[in-house]
Amino acid sequence: MQTRRRQFLRLATGGAALQAFALAAATAALQAFAPAASAQSYPAKPVRVLVGFAAGGTQDIVARLVAQWLSDRTAQQFVVDNRPGAAGNIAADAAIHAPPDGYTLLMVGLSNAVNASLYRRLDFDFIRDIAPVAAIARVPGVMVVNPAFPAVSVTDFIAYARAHPGGINMGSGGNGAPQHVYGELFKMMAGVTMVHVAYRGGAPAMADLLAGQLQVIFNPLPETIEYIKAGKLRALAVTTAARSEALPDTPALGDFLPGFDASSWYGIGAPRNTPGAVIDRLNAEINAALAEPKARARLADLGGTVLPGSPADFADLIARETEKWARVVKFSGAASD
Repeated sequence: MQTRRRQFLRLATGGAALQAFALAAATAALQAFAPAASAQSYPAKPVRVLVGFAAGGTQDIVARLVAQWLSDRTAQQFVVDNRPGAAGNIAADAAIHAPPDGYTLLMVGLSNAVNASLYRRLDFDFIRDIAPVAAIARVPGVMVVNPAFPAVSVTDFIAYARAHPGGINMGSGGNGAPQHVYGELFKMMAGVTMVHVAYRGGAPAMADLLAGQLQVIFNPLPETIEYIKAGKLRALAVTTAARSEALPDTPALGDFLPGFDASSWYGIGAPRNTPGAVIDRLNAEINAALAEPKARARLADLGGTVLPGSPADFADLIARETEKWARVVKFSGAASD
């Protein structure tokens, strides 16, 4: 009798253990399945796309294109939320500290790579704290002068700058803005000096260039091309290694300064720890949109070329650009607190 009781207790204990094991296995299976299930239902509510600059600029324009593509493809609303200030750091900080659930995204661009070395006291590490989702496009800049300026080519401009050290005012949309770092790269590679005049945005800088108070700006092409076509500004070169289809008759700075290649690029990022399945869904939808002729044509209208690829490809681009512009920031002495 005692023996049977012990056998029963062993079976009962073993049954409980089996039940516990089965429960643990079922829980693990559900946890493993949860990300896939959430990705299939994502997005289930509107998604915010934070943009670190005011409406109307190139980054804002590209963000609105992407938001529309994603809204159309997912049947859920993607809403652009402009958070201008601190060269894009305000929007980056807000995105980094948002819940990592895929419902807050960040429009990532050149400024984020520059800011990593430009600002010494950021309370985040951009490469560590943002999960790259997908690159979208690369957009060149263009070196433009007021038509009254005597230089009609990059060779003329360099000769004039060397003959008049400090006699050329170079405008930008602010410390670390694309216009600024493009110009600093030009100074470094051409061996010339120019006076950097920082404005609170690209529009007032362009107004002073048109008025003749500045001599040169290395401005994003989409914000400049109409002035060039209207003859209000003279384009000396695009800021890339090769010519742009948007300005086929304008030479590339790489023709005069071998190795010169500077352009703005744009993509989408998410807070660190956003589920991989959500990132993969967004990446797939963005790449599908970039494959459509209408989307490619719209970006071409901005002078841009598409950058399809994986999240890892975009991570590599961010890392390369961060390293590249750190050297330029060091040369310029522009780093600030």
